[in-house]
Amino acid sequence: MKISDGKRKGMEAVSNKDGVIAAAAMDQRGSLQKAIAQGRGVDTKQVPAADLTEFKTAVTKILTQHASAILLDPEFSLPCLKVVAKNAGVLLAYEKSGYDKTGPGRLPDLLPEYSVRRLVEAGADCVKVLMYYTPYDPAEVNEIKHAFIERIGAECTALDAPFFLEFIGYEEGLDEQSPEFAQKKPDIVARSMAEFSKDRYQVDVLKVEVPINMKYVEGSKAFKGPKLWTRQQAKDLFQKAAGVARRPFIYLSAGVSNDVFTETLELAAESGVNWSGVLCGRATWKDGVPVYAKGGVKALEDWLSDQGVKNIESVNARLKAAKPWYSFYGAESAAALR
Repeated sequence: MKISDGKRKGMEAVSNKDGVIAAAAMDQRGSLQKAIAQGRGVDTKQVPAADLTEFKTAVTKILTQHASAILLDPEFSLPCLKVVAKNAGVLLAYEKSGYDKTGPGRLPDLLPEYSVRRLVEAGADCVKVLMYYTPYDPAEVNEIKHAFIERIGAECTALDAPFFLEFIGYEEGLDEQSPEFAQKKPDIVARSMAEFSKDRYQVDVLKVEVPINMKYVEGSKAFKGPKLWTRQQAKDLFQKAAGVARRPFIYLSAGVSNDVFTETLELAAESGVNWSGVLCGRATWKDGVPVYAKGGVKALEDWLSDQGVKNIESVNARLKAAKPWYSFYGAESAAALR
């Protein structure tokens, strides 16, 4: 594996001094608007765009002081760039929120008024794309998705910007929190990591789900049953998924609580996988949404300065077991890749 100077600089911008990605995520759009509306007991349409920007700005201002980077969207978050801490880099999302609901396959789409060039010009050190993906979909669906990622990879390479690919597993007709889906999740995660590690996609970092659901791991604090795995079996599944990765990979929090996410990272550490950090969103700031919905931005800032900081520092404490992203290039430092 090789990395260009531009991509190396982008990766350095979003990593901490140890080469680990300790990033916060604040690119939620429709889901955030819905959560604020629920907190206020109003219709989603009654939450204006200005409120999303206000919420995101507060999160950015306070949490980037404790993060190596923040992931934002260009639709509501560009004003947040003014308050990003000097120690933190910026990732910008390129995809539309959600997916195409008019046909099969949860097909993705990009923001039509943006390109990688425009995201870089707006202030992105790296570009992120989210896509729903399962190897169980029909070949004709996944061929569309493969070509979609190939185009984005080529565009990022042309602009010399690191490409972070986030894929979320699913199966039509199954609840992603159900034990039935949990049994399929390890295979979905591992096969997705293997697929998008291929050189043809030109992905620089895989942003991945953990291969297990902690509430089905016997002996975990999050365990609710039924038992699908022992702790050792869960660690083996972490190893199996990590073993197929040919790109640096980081874990996403997938909307779980801070306690569940930190326990998950502890399990990843015990398994000895070569993960390179996190891009953690809702596990850090989710509980601040009802605070903002009812008390406004000052109440949110007070909550973030206390509990929000405790949450992100709790995640950061688990990153001591993570490996630097440049280790995937066989290097001992980012400088060695120059």
